[in-house]
Amino acid sequence: MTGAGPPAPIIVTAVFGGEDAAYLNRLRTEHFPPERNQLDPHLTLFHHLAPDLARELKQRLAAETRGIAAPDARIAGVISLGRGTAFRIESPALEDIRARLAEAFAPMLVPQDLAGWRPHVTIQNKVEAAVARALRQQMEADFAPRRLAIAGLAAWWYRGGPWEALSRHMFA
Repeated sequence: MTGAGPPAPIIVTAVFGGEDAAYLNRLRTEHFPPERNQLDPHLTLFHHLAPDLARELKQRLAAETRGIAAPDARIAGVISLGRGTAFRIESPALEDIRARLAEAFAPMLVPQDLAGWRPHVTIQNKVEAAVARALRQQMEADFAPRRLAIAGLAAWWYRGGPWEALSRHMFA
């Protein structure tokens, strides 16, 4: 295991293309409580994989991306997180990748990762419900579906604060 600390859970995310990453980051900067906005926008595939899966996970992520075209994806709608607001993401190809990884790691998945996957990018979270509702209504009024560039997959160590990079695997 590599890393700057003791073993830690692993988070797996999709990596956004540059323009889309910048767009989502602008929205998060504008709407996410600044004291909680420690991460770039992300699309989580898995919330908690065991640290001893790091080597196999990196091999599987490399196999899913090496020489493979980036999956088509789109921002398909606005959803409520109760005390937050997010974009709903649609990508059948990314869903297939996640399903293969979930099958490979099924006996080791935590309940949150065993539950149905609801792909989304959080724009705002942990605010008063009225503030979240107002943003959701504003975003819905201005919403138009748009393509979302998925450039790769990444794995991160979670040690309680900002995530520590474990590996990054880019699509062809």
